[in-house]
Amino acid sequence: MPIRSRLLDYAEYAEAEPSAGADTGPAHGRSPLLDYVGGADAGALARDDAAGPKPGVPAYHTAVYVPAHPRYADIADADGRPARVPFIAYELFAHPSDGSVALAFTTLEKLVSALGPAQPWIAASIGPLAEGMREHGARVRLDPELAPGHHNWQRADLAAYAREVS
Repeated sequence: MPIRSRLLDYAEYAEAEPSAGADTGPAHGRSPLLDYVGGADAGALARDDAAGPKPGVPAYHTAVYVPAHPRYADIADADGRPARVPFIAYELFAHPSDGSVALAFTTLEKLVSALGPAQPWIAASIGPLAEGMREHGARVRLDPELAPGHHNWQRADLAAYAREVS
C-alpha cells in the first residue's frame, strides 16, 4: 500500500486510500495548500516570473515533501464566540551548524526512509518554503542524510494527536 500523508486522517473530507498503482505525488507541482488561499489568482500562482535557478538549485516551484502537521488556534471570532482556526505547522529540526532547519525531500520515498511511515507531511514548492523559512531565521536542508532508525512520529503518536485536536 502506498504511504500517504497522515494529514488526511485529520481532514473532514478525507478520501479513500489510493489504489495500489496510484501516484500519490502532487499532480500539478505546487502545494495543495494554495487551493485554500482565499481570493488568490490561480493563474498568477502558477506562473513563475522569477529568473531561472542557479546551477545545483531546484527550480522555484519544484515540489518537495516537508515534515508538517495540522495545528489549531482557539480564538474568539468577531462576535466573541469561540472558534478553532486550522493552520499547518512545519516541523523544524536541530542542525549542528545551521541551527533550526526545515527538511525537504524530493520524493516521498526519501522522506519515509529518513523519518518513517508515520511522519505527517505536506507537498510544497521549494521556493516559497525557503523564503518563508529565511524570514524566520531557518534554513531548508534538501534530501538530508539522517541517522537511521530514529523517527519522531510513531503510529501511537498519530492516534494521541488525533484525540488531542478533535
